[in-house]
Amino acid sequence: MDLHLEQLRTFAAVVDHGSFEAAARRLHVTPSAVSQRMKALESTIGRVLVERAKPARPTPSGRVVLRLARQVALLATDAFRELGQDSVDPAADPVEFSRIPIVVNGDSLNTWVLPALAAAARERVCVDVYREDQDHSVELLRQGTAMAAVTSDSRPVQGCAVRPLGRMRYWPMASPEFLRTWLPEGPTVEGLSRAPMLVFDRQDDLQERYLRRRARRAWDPPCHYVPSSGDFPEAIRLGIGWGMVPEQQRVRYPAGTLVPIDPEVVVEVPLYWQQWRLDSRLLDVLAECVAAAAAESLDQPGSERPGPRKSGETGG
Repeated sequence: MDLHLEQLRTFAAVVDHGSFEAAARRLHVTPSAVSQRMKALESTIGRVLVERAKPARPTPSGRVVLRLARQVALLATDAFRELGQDSVDPAADPVEFSRIPIVVNGDSLNTWVLPALAAAARERVCVDVYREDQDHSVELLRQGTAMAAVTSDSRPVQGCAVRPLGRMRYWPMASPEFLRTWLPEGPTVEGLSRAPMLVFDRQDDLQERYLRRRARRAWDPPCHYVPSSGDFPEAIRLGIGWGMVPEQQRVRYPAGTLVPIDPEVVVEVPLYWQQWRLDSRLLDVLAECVAAAAAESLDQPGSERPGPRKSGETGG
């Protein structure tokens, strides 16, 4: 197959920006040029690569070619930077061409990942962050949407390498007033059945896993959804409900503001970095920045901290 770099880059832009028109604006060409490039690429491959929907989505065949497009783009950027050029195409946007799409769960993004991205930015690595639950992030790797991910899955996606990052510790927290109102006798089965619960989104099962440790039964407490990592502990502080809070956020609040409803239990979530197996300086720099930030902020394998007994559960 005779695949052209501009065609692969155009295909990635269509997927990333959701339409031919948006890709044309990003690439500084006409929609007609985008359409012609896509027709030529699909003709060469012999498959339909993108669903003409809103937003545009890659077909199963398109996902394979999308992985290739991202790999070629990254390796081309690496090579031309070594040659002292910012881009393989003088008319192209060098930031757009060298951007690395990654998947990060909300809690990590709100607590320890941003310093890693800042360190990578100083090395001229640009990222495109997708927020996804750590138990589901590997799907974006399989699709070719992302090149790397923070995930709780230690099983490598095909074509990916895995390295452990450490463990996030989650505590069941509430405000003092909430405890006096709803759990005056502590985390009893009766109390937890009635006490309002905060959940991040429909994929978040940390609270349910904690409840199952209290009793193997069906739980159906009142439930509030707050899909914002930054606002989640604030909603707990305001007394809306109780919820699982990572240690990195818990320590940001003054003593006594958020208190554990069950001082005997902490839930640990192991995190891993998965990235495509690709000989790329930019991707390696990003991986080292993420690993360094994790080493400073997360519990490392084999380390022990004084505190409550630990749960063997992992969470969303």
